[in-house]
Amino acid sequence: MNKVIPLATLLVASLFVFAEGDKGHEAEEEIRRLNEQEVKALLRNDAATLEHLWSDDFVVTNPFNKFIDKRQVLAMTQSGTLAFTSYDRQVDYVRVYNDTAVVAGGETVVWAGTLPTAGQTSRLRFTGIWMKQGGRWQEVARHANMVVQR
Repeated sequence: MNKVIPLATLLVASLFVFAEGDKGHEAEEEIRRLNEQEVKALLRNDAATLEHLWSDDFVVTNPFNKFIDKRQVLAMTQSGTLAFTSYDRQVDYVRVYNDTAVVAGGETVVWAGTLPTAGQTSRLRFTGIWMKQGGRWQEVARHANMVVQR
């Protein structure tokens, strides 16, 4: 009987580890799907979808070295100042830490709108932070910088 209890305990503990790993995989897939939605919304200037994806306290350090918040990014999107004719995002890394996820990768964009870079292609590196808030994943912070060609 003494050997059965430790074995049962080990079996139950293993099931919890497996379940947590499965939840982590599901969360990673959800984060990847949300990143795809974000890119599609940026290409369509779909402020309503972006507003849903981004937390109310969403902030960005953008490729132009400006620190802006959700309200400012949405205003730029709605006015057509921030726009793209092409937006390719390559997610290189997703790591889920309970209710927080870190995403990193590269992007190639062709700017549109009224930015001085309109018509130009830029390569970017980005990091996004997502948190589960109110039962759903929302992006809370993003940093993107232009990759300088040497």
